[in-house]
Amino acid sequence: MTSSLDDLFAELDAQLPGAVTRDVPLAGFTTYKLGGPVAVLVRVRAEADLAAVATVVAPRRPPLLFVGRGSNLLVADAGFPGLGVVLEGGLEELTVSPDGGADGLADDLVAAGGAVPLPVLARRSAAAGRTGLEFYVGIPGSVGGAVRMNAGGHGRETVEVLEHARVADLFGTGEVTTRAAAALGLGYRHSELGPAEVVVGAAFRTTADAAAACEARVAEIVKWRREHQPGGANAGSVFANPEGDSAGRLIDAAGLKGFRIGGAVVSDKHANFIQAEAGATAADVRALVLEVQRRVREASGVELRPELRMIGFDR
Repeated sequence: MTSSLDDLFAELDAQLPGAVTRDVPLAGFTTYKLGGPVAVLVRVRAEADLAAVATVVAPRRPPLLFVGRGSNLLVADAGFPGLGVVLEGGLEELTVSPDGGADGLADDLVAAGGAVPLPVLARRSAAAGRTGLEFYVGIPGSVGGAVRMNAGGHGRETVEVLEHARVADLFGTGEVTTRAAAALGLGYRHSELGPAEVVVGAAFRTTADAAAACEARVAEIVKWRREHQPGGANAGSVFANPEGDSAGRLIDAAGLKGFRIGGAVVSDKHANFIQAEAGATAADVRALVLEVQRRVREASGVELRPELRMIGFDR
């Protein structure tokens, strides 16, 4: 494996000099601030870079990890023995309310690169007097992650506002294609995007409204989040809500608020949040996720499905 990774690094570095590094700690890329290193990390700064990455990756098919804002990601303490892909540079650009359909966009669309943080998308759109995306201010992820997971909150989901996404397959040619929202198979916290497909950008439908009204809605969501959800090192909701119920309610009903394993603890403020305290390990968090899942199953018969992506634990 080491020789294979050495070859992967050398070939990627030849394609994108200065954009590829070895053994990069992933803790700094996640909201949990936990986890070991990724064996090889490539920073993709433009859509054209993806074809170069694909020429190396497609024949080798290494384990892949797309790293966005890391807000639903838990990486094992031993790290991830494959290739991590980070979008930045030109893929962090945001175009709000283009004049006269600039760049081929209709006036009601907001275009964002896959690396744009969702709170930035919400705030910039609101400031420009475009409404519909305010709910994203409460989701600490990226545009790419929102499309892949059909992210949602405050009664809305990505599928309701997404016009199309720009996607590249790194196990294919790496060519970027535009796909309509209806072609992505978006469901509750789910899409049909493949494991080697990366969302490099998206366009969202909005409508015009007074900027002050949009910004007031953003402020209300921020206020609600501060009142009802904990801060600190966590990854937001750990489990998806079962149909017709709330994961947080089921965890609370099982008496698990405040329950801990090592440095990981179920939040007293919101039971579907697991906090990582000082000295916690990724193993602590994973063990607590599995134990909460087990105890809720015993107490209620409901099998909670984690939204949290747990990476590298099967080494």
